[in-house]
Amino acid sequence: MAGAAQAIELLREQSLATLAQQELERRIVCGEIAAGTKLNEVDVAGTLGVSRGPVREAFRALSQAGLVRVEKNRGVFVRQVSLDEASEFYEVRAALEGLIGRLAARRIAIDEIEQLRAVVRRMHQVHKTRNADEYFVLNVEFHDLLARAARNNALLANYRGVVNQLDLYRRASISRSVDIITLSTQEHETIVEAVAARDEARVEALLTRHVLLSRERMYQALGITPPSIGSA
Repeated sequence: MAGAAQAIELLREQSLATLAQQELERRIVCGEIAAGTKLNEVDVAGTLGVSRGPVREAFRALSQAGLVRVEKNRGVFVRQVSLDEASEFYEVRAALEGLIGRLAARRIAIDEIEQLRAVVRRMHQVHKTRNADEYFVLNVEFHDLLARAARNNALLANYRGVVNQLDLYRRASISRSVDIITLSTQEHETIVEAVAARDEARVEALLTRHVLLSRERMYQALGITPPSIGSA
């Protein structure tokens, strides 16, 4: 009986650690917990209503995912992504998005195409309000829908890992320049129609260029000369 009780407790701790990781990841990626914030194990455990063990495991998983950094004798901090790191993530993302586009154009269901179109319609509404935070959420939703439509779990996991780290930087750059909402929405609309036409090569090219143009706009929002798309 003692062995069974220990096994149950271990499973419970593992489940709580996963839930704690998912909730902390959500808060970090959506900006509720800002980059550079120190995460106190006791405080986080109290906020989430769990013991310190699951939080410790969650910190370890988030560190492996690149969302937090652990500094010896100082603690755990939400990672701050540099401009150079963000630029590199964009290059990796461009390659992943190109493959996602090609596979999604081949495998996407009709109802998923309609979901993408619905997101674009909401993007047009955000254009009127110029709400950068709302646009950011819609942008994430659009690309994640497309990534899931590619029907490749390994690709989806790698894509989400890159995007989560990039988003630590990207949210701030979008907030600096709401003028990009119009251009970006138009690009998303063009991508959806190419997906609906099942034009694999065109979707791949459009998504790759879309990501690299996003990197260019990030530099422009910062007042820095961007690297040319051809150098990526």
